Amino acid sequence: MPQLDTSTWLTMILSMFLVLFIIFQLKISKHNFHYNPELTPTKTSKQNTPWEAKWTKIYLPLSLPL
Repeated sequence: MPQLDTSTWLTMILSMFLVLFIIFQLKISKHNFHYNPELTPTKTSKQNTPWEAKWTKIYLPLSLPL
């Protein structure tokens, strides 16, 4: 049985990556990106929750005296 010739595989794989890189660069270069996007002001409404008015303390088991 003849052996599989793998001497050209490295060249093919590297050339494939190069071609894919060039294709993606060309595709990306056709997009128009906004250089200075304007920030839209967002209004955050504060919701009053019942536990905000109360003072609570959580006791951890390790912080209790022995």
